[in-house]
Amino acid sequence: MSQKSVAVVGAGIAGLASAIRLANQGLDVHLFERNSYTGGKMTVYEQDGFRFDAGPSLFTLPELVDELFKLSGKNPRDYFNYTKHHTACCYYWSNGKSISLTADQSENLHNIERVFGSKQARSAKEYFNHSKEKYELTAPYFLEKSLHRKSTFSNREVLKVIRKIPSLGIFRSLNALNGRYFESPELVQLFNRYATYNGSNPYRTPGIMQMINHLEHGIGTYLPIGGMHEIAKSLTKLAKEVGVNIHLNTPVNKVCVRDRRFHSLLINEEYIEFDSVLLNSDVHHTYAHLMEDKVPRPKRTLAQKPSTSALIFYWGIQQTFEQLDLHNIFFSKDYKQEFDSIESNDGFWLDPTIYVNISSKLEKNDAPEGCENWFVMVNVPPNTGQDWTVIREKTKASIIERLSHELKVNLEELIVTERVLDPVLIEKYTSSAGGALYGTSSDNQLSAFLRHPNKKLGQFSGLYFCGGSAHPGGGIPLCLHSAKLAADWCIEDLLKETKPRDVFESLKSV
Repeated sequence: MSQKSVAVVGAGIAGLASAIRLANQGLDVHLFERNSYTGGKMTVYEQDGFRFDAGPSLFTLPELVDELFKLSGKNPRDYFNYTKHHTACCYYWSNGKSISLTADQSENLHNIERVFGSKQARSAKEYFNHSKEKYELTAPYFLEKSLHRKSTFSNREVLKVIRKIPSLGIFRSLNALNGRYFESPELVQLFNRYATYNGSNPYRTPGIMQMINHLEHGIGTYLPIGGMHEIAKSLTKLAKEVGVNIHLNTPVNKVCVRDRRFHSLLINEEYIEFDSVLLNSDVHHTYAHLMEDKVPRPKRTLAQKPSTSALIFYWGIQQTFEQLDLHNIFFSKDYKQEFDSIESNDGFWLDPTIYVNISSKLEKNDAPEGCENWFVMVNVPPNTGQDWTVIREKTKASIIERLSHELKVNLEELIVTERVLDPVLIEKYTSSAGGALYGTSSDNQLSAFLRHPNKKLGQFSGLYFCGGSAHPGGGIPLCLHSAKLAADWCIEDLLKETKPRDVFESLKSV
């Protein structure tokens, strides 16, 4: 049987994972990446003795990465190692309250009772239990399977889940649901933040997103030894070993159609033919720049609102702070107004919620002795033409003022090196529309579950999608699920297309 060939466009985490899965099925896989590196947003900066993970900073469900090595007959620990971190996150409010939460429910309930009282601790116990129930009920079907395939809904268990949808909080916002559990505005705000895991607004995203907090407070958070970039680095090594042909510095100009089948890529004025094409690229960018005009556009998908973007400051700090941990969040005083500002596309809010990630807490080589590497991020709208030079300076001043007050230092004097990433640069490096971090937002019931299918449906064949803007969404775990769904669908279709004579010839050679 002649070897089938598949092109994968985009070497982000989902592109690497899908390429590995395809190569393990004996396919001739070519992975094209416009940048000089793999990993997409999961890259690294080194500057003045400091190392920064430039993109994702939170790692959950490491077994999804391990699965790719086991699938390839490799021992994951020979390529990639990680540690479980006890503290999931430290939270701070401007009224002086603070709390640390972990993956240990009894410890969390003790901390919540100490700060917010026994009634709120009882509510938190119920909340954690319901989060776990929702996650375990829905993840196997809404996250790990395609919602665009009839076979998904032929399972009786799926039908049981669908019947329970009204009780899962899908028809009320996450904020409204959290308000039914907690009287404390601080706890409502704390659990509202899980909407930002996929770039959404807690006052709009459905309450089923409650399940996301189970990843941190039920399962736990991890850090790869060597930093987050080690995920991309180890998967790149694995991809090469299983036979993936990686082409860096190779932008794709067009994905081409012939006889209603996606059959080739246009690269540097040359047409290269493949049996199938799998795209790990932002859906909006794909249809705006890579598709031929004759390909119908998915109007509903493209009309969905993009997710939030980010303004990130990478600071080398000439001091250590024992009160801070790996993940730290300093909440704004008015969360609702902060998200209203994001929705209005202003780009600047005087009192933003601030996330500070310090990998040198665990990876001592990430900063010189006596120093820390701070990844400081605030949520902002995607780029629509705002003046990001002005916004960057205003936001920096606001962050420095808030953190200086909280930590009782002059933070500006402690910054010895700096690099900044804004939505314009995110879009430049990753081709994500407007620099949106997670594709589309999940600000309504439809967009929360009906992202772009993992296969181009309708009259055209041979095209598949993975990554943050395809089902099931953004973030490392969901991108890995997306890669599996797209690769499996591609493999299944290629097997269906194999001619009987090809099968006979392959059997004779066994």
